[in-house]
Amino acid sequence: MLPGAIEALPAPPTASQGPGSDGGAGTGIGTGDGQGRGRGLGDGRERGTGGGFYVSGGDVTGPVEIRKGTPRYTAEAMRARAQGSVIVECVVQTTGACANIRVRRSFDPPFGLDQEAIRAAAQWRFRPGMRRGEPVPVLVTMEIAFTLR
Repeated sequence: MLPGAIEALPAPPTASQGPGSDGGAGTGIGTGDGQGRGRGLGDGRERGTGGGFYVSGGDVTGPVEIRKGTPRYTAEAMRARAQGSVIVECVVQTTGACANIRVRRSFDPPFGLDQEAIRAAAQWRFRPGMRRGEPVPVLVTMEIAFTLR
């Protein structure tokens, strides 16, 4: 016995790095990190990330833009002659529509342009991302520019 050493009964060996099973870290099933199934992160399935969506790379091809949404200026932004951009992130669904849209970098000061950027992102349409020949939801980041003509 060494001073400061904690004496505990040895636990049976486990393949998991948490309460989950099959070698994963966290509470999930499989080799993933988090509560999902498979090799994903968080809630991801297979190699997905978060709520079941994927990121481009490896065997996942990114979505292809078909139609851009058009951002609209607010009256307040027009009076201030504000120009700049808002960075938004969304998950392109297998239908090609954006879901779970959120602002990653805000326009400062906002002048209501953050909400307008979200509205514009919702109008965008894509050919969906693919994985092994099947459409899959893919996380994308978009820059919505506000410029005066």
